[in-house]
Amino acid sequence: MRQCGHSHHVPDTRMKPYLLALLGAFSLSACAQTDSPPAAAADPGPASQQAAAGSGPKVAPGSADERARDAIRKLNKQIRIDHIGAAPIAGFREAIVGGQTLYVSDDGRYMLQGSLYDMDAKRDLSEASLAKLRRELLKTIPVSDRIVFAPENPKYTVSVFTDVECGFCRKLHSQIADYNREGIAVQYLAFPRMGLGSPDFQKMVNVWCASDRKQALTDAKNDRKVPTRNCKNPVTMEYDVGQRIGLAGTPLIVAADGTAMPGYMPPEDLRAALDKLAAQSTGSAAASGSR
Repeated sequence: MRQCGHSHHVPDTRMKPYLLALLGAFSLSACAQTDSPPAAAADPGPASQQAAAGSGPKVAPGSADERARDAIRKLNKQIRIDHIGAAPIAGFREAIVGGQTLYVSDDGRYMLQGSLYDMDAKRDLSEASLAKLRRELLKTIPVSDRIVFAPENPKYTVSVFTDVECGFCRKLHSQIADYNREGIAVQYLAFPRMGLGSPDFQKMVNVWCASDRKQALTDAKNDRKVPTRNCKNPVTMEYDVGQRIGLAGTPLIVAADGTAMPGYMPPEDLRAALDKLAAQSTGSAAASGSR
């Protein structure tokens, strides 16, 4: 099994070119390779696909938003669009699809890909839009559906999409007490990187169905067998949210403001990054108040 940098990456669903992703390359699987391929993800079926396609944002008939939506769906009728709205540049609408940002001309003819950067403000506007979407989607997952390791009165809380097999996920968990000592509460969400229906997926279900989820997660990450169980569980839903927020590898650490961290970070580095985000937020608020 090979590892990919500071997280176990799944094939990137960003533009390579992005049109290929829109045309159907939206399934995630592991970068780590084994001697035998993982079990295929469950086929959602036509009804489920139609529901996904119809669950996008409402648009006004004849509007630029509708033209942008229709332009994207010309490429893939089943695509799920999580956001369409005004873009920071005139003449375009902004859309978020599969955790990536697109810019579609108001007439629906042209599509731009990649990050939109404000040189004056020194700010990635595309990432800001994604951060907002991450916050909204993470709100749909209650704390009761997460596995939480937290100190008393934490300074910060992060959401971490994890997998029981990934090496850097295991490394992060081996230091969970150190994250807690840094004042960081870790709320785990399931992302079986081998896909739905895989042995990896069943291991995650076993953990989330255990009577003591925290111990089961620790056991699974240390290659101790967790009894096979099935129950009503959030693993599929959390996997879906991970895809929609642009997860490209595990672990994915998401701060409370929706900022995605670059994979595994040592406890002291994560605390420093969260302190920096908090200082920037305070500075931005102060600047807005002085206007």
